Amino acid sequence: MTAPSAPGRARTLRISRVIDETHDARSIVFDVPEADRERFAYRPGQFLTLRIPSDRTGFVARCYSLASSPEHDEPLMVTVKRTTDGYGSNWLCTHAVPGMELDVLPPGGVFTPKDLDADFLLFAGGSGITPVMSILKSALARGTGRITLVYANRDESSVIFAGELTDLAARYPHRLTVIHWLESVQGLPGRAHLQALATPFLSYDVFVCGPRPFMDAVSDALTTAGVPRSRLHVEVFTSLTGDPFTEVVQTPEDTTSAGETVPVEVELDGQTHALDWPVTTTLVDLLLSKGIQAPYSCRDGECGSCQATLLKGRVTMAHNEVLSDDDVAEGYILGCQALPEPDGTEPIRIEF
Repeated sequence: MTAPSAPGRARTLRISRVIDETHDARSIVFDVPEADRERFAYRPGQFLTLRIPSDRTGFVARCYSLASSPEHDEPLMVTVKRTTDGYGSNWLCTHAVPGMELDVLPPGGVFTPKDLDADFLLFAGGSGITPVMSILKSALARGTGRITLVYANRDESSVIFAGELTDLAARYPHRLTVIHWLESVQGLPGRAHLQALATPFLSYDVFVCGPRPFMDAVSDALTTAGVPRSRLHVEVFTSLTGDPFTEVVQTPEDTTSAGETVPVEVELDGQTHALDWPVTTTLVDLLLSKGIQAPYSCRDGECGSCQATLLKGRVTMAHNEVLSDDDVAEGYILGCQALPEPDGTEPIRIEF
């Protein structure tokens, strides 16, 4: 089965392998043509957005984390677990086969460490192991720090990457500790359990991914234990409702006559851009109109690919399905939804 050709940022990639990880989870490995290698370069913990056929709507767009590691030069691989009402996950687990082609957007997301030499405390629940595995393997390959993984599942048969985790723990006995939590044996992990597991590692950088109740419980326990918000990273996915595969074409004329503007300084990829920001134009649209390659995927405030940090000034967000109140209080914003608020003559400062 061949997906229709995708314009712009997307590319049509061929599936080279499908790996049965558990009874309800499969890994999908993609071939990336040499000409697109740079386009699909990624950081550990990022995700791909796939265009999945649908008889009802033509297609749906879904984000799946990369379990492969860029530090191992592994083929691009996402891991998908069936969910009861998940159209995308059920379609992929049922229909994906080697040779099939799917439209894929370049990697996105900010659930990725800045320093692989750090010590890491990793919490994963179920299929939340996917981006965590990418971070873990990358840190072991390139970094020097210690890593503790707490991995929660229903039972032993639900443990994704069980064999690989056992091999890695044996290969790096002085750097990697893997703690399995099985609901069938220990029950659901409560706040007291999670705090006890985290307490020896409160100085580590923490990454959390899994079902929403699991992530909420872990975040609550870690915050209570004293982990600073700046070192707590939580991955959040929602089902995309828009069409991120529609090509966005912005021209300077789209923003030059937009009325009132506010000065803004944007730090992106090591460069600082000083711009006049129209109050009716989102930050991502402004950057695209100036020929600046801003990170984005859904443009609907649902995926977090465009997350940035507000260093100075004030902005509002038209829509936000990703950031918590604590995130916003810490200064995190979504560039695709951010609009400037006039605040004196000093420029707004934002860092991607």
